[in-house]
Amino acid sequence: MKKIIVQIVIVIGLSLSSMALLAQVPPPPPGGHGESGNQPGGGAPIGGGLGILMALGAAYGGRKIYKAWQQNKLEE
Repeated sequence: MKKIIVQIVIVIGLSLSSMALLAQVPPPPPGGHGESGNQPGGGAPIGGGLGILMALGAAYGGRKIYKAWQQNKLEE
């Protein structure tokens, strides 16, 4: 019974979120876009964010390895 309720809640949540996506304003028509400084690629820096994500991934992987090592040490 609990599994059915969870599935119903998930379906209702997904349908409501899809309706919210359809309610967005359409993009402006082409013409004049990108002519006055709005260039593709823009100049948004990704170096800082990429470094943070890599550091967090390395820390998470190190934690998983350390926990596995501790668990293996306790079993011996």
